[in-house]
Amino acid sequence: MAEHYGTAVIPARVRKPKDKSSVEGTVGVVSTFILAVIRNQKFFTLRELNEVISERLHLLNHKPFQKKDGSRAVLFAEERLSLLPLPIRAFELSLWKIATVQYNYHVGVDYQFYSVPFEYIKRKVDVRLTQSVVEVFFENIRICSHVRLYGKLGQYSTVDAHMPPNHQKYTQWNGKRFRSWATKIGANTAAVIEGILTGYKIEQQSYRACMALLKMSDPYTPERLEAACVKALRYTPRPPYKTIQTILKTGQDKISDESVSSPTSSELGFTRGADYSGKGVK
Repeated sequence: MAEHYGTAVIPARVRKPKDKSSVEGTVGVVSTFILAVIRNQKFFTLRELNEVISERLHLLNHKPFQKKDGSRAVLFAEERLSLLPLPIRAFELSLWKIATVQYNYHVGVDYQFYSVPFEYIKRKVDVRLTQSVVEVFFENIRICSHVRLYGKLGQYSTVDAHMPPNHQKYTQWNGKRFRSWATKIGANTAAVIEGILTGYKIEQQSYRACMALLKMSDPYTPERLEAACVKALRYTPRPPYKTIQTILKTGQDKISDESVSSPTSSELGFTRGADYSGKGVK
């Protein structure tokens, strides 16, 4: 706070009450002249209370001193010429924490997640939290900042420039665009894409798999991709991209379930009945 306002803080010495006698004396004057006077009044809004305090404070500052000339307002007017101008922004209280940049190039603070340049993955960083801003420092150098997230836990604030290059090329895509493309191929393809998109904490990290899966409609045709998704969904509600790729490569999508029939008793050979083992014979 002292650095923000360009001043210095000199603490009073321990057990030396005279070091702050003028401050303590002024506290007593304010308590008597303002608080004591309004102690029996009732206020229904904070604004009403502040207005009365402001009036009493104005009277106190312009009240003549008893043992010397002038008033507090006169002294302030003289000293004001030597004061530095106030910063444009008021000082904000902050909380500092230490965090490790995760493999998804984000740091977690109070169950919210903020991106950091991917070069700092696995590095320990200092995080400064204010009421409105989250700043991340590495070796005392600020590397990024975000507007602080509130409300629902688990939200992500991601800056495109913080992504690795192979992630950045997918930023022009979004979940809506992938869903629209998948729906044109078929309902089952759309279901697989939905599972991939919702299977990642950060949706952008699923775009690469979505792109690879939908691109398979070029070499294998949209019909075969839809058939492969049908088969994969019979085994799991969230089939990964690799499963669909394996089905297409091995041609399993061309094999209909009707062609795989259960063998009959005659195909299994001669089956002995109950009479053979003597069951039912008295």
